[in-house]
Amino acid sequence: MKAIQVENISKKFGTKILYEDVSFTINKGECVGIVGSNGTGKSVLFKMLAGIEDYDSGKIIVKGKKVGKNLDFPEDIGYFVNQPGYIEFYDGFTNLKMLADIKNLITDDQVIETMISVGLNPDDKTKVKNYSQGMKQKLGICQAIMEGQDLIFLDEPFNALDFQSNVDVVNIIKNLKSQDKTILISSHQHEYLEKLCDRMYIIINNNIKLLDENLKKTYFEIF
Repeated sequence: MKAIQVENISKKFGTKILYEDVSFTINKGECVGIVGSNGTGKSVLFKMLAGIEDYDSGKIIVKGKKVGKNLDFPEDIGYFVNQPGYIEFYDGFTNLKMLADIKNLITDDQVIETMISVGLNPDDKTKVKNYSQGMKQKLGICQAIMEGQDLIFLDEPFNALDFQSNVDVVNIIKNLKSQDKTILISSHQHEYLEKLCDRMYIIINNNIKLLDENLKKTYFEIF
């Protein structure tokens, strides 16, 4: 079953072409990586898939529904953005509870369980402004998965983390994979994606190509 279908998508900002005639498919239950250097449009791609950013031509279908301008956002999507924003003078649990109360789909106990599952202490009263980068990344992942979403977008979850925090995030994603979640991960750190993903794509020459062995050699030389 197809979770995401991207068909002949093009996108530009002013005269700058970001994507041109891009097509790919992600099936339900797959973990797929998107690699590319900074500025190649990984975050823009995720925003288009989530229905936040419009595209110029083509079609994107997520869970059987077209996404794009003037259309409803896809349901049941968890979206982690790089450097997520929180109310920094509140602790982690309070921030997540406030977000959970918007839709009122989960209980406080479920928020607590999710925090524990990613290695955060829900009783920790440390203000988010005093969190380490690793703790902020875990809090963002917690936000993306706490409502039981079955399609999860993780945009640069390994960014600016130390080695142990990266290991922690890898283990969190492995746990999500074991639950048959569909996961899309962007990163410029291919070594982590290779450990996690069923396959990987690379953003190159305004397109998204399957990262085969030949492209891996080129990619490793460039990055």
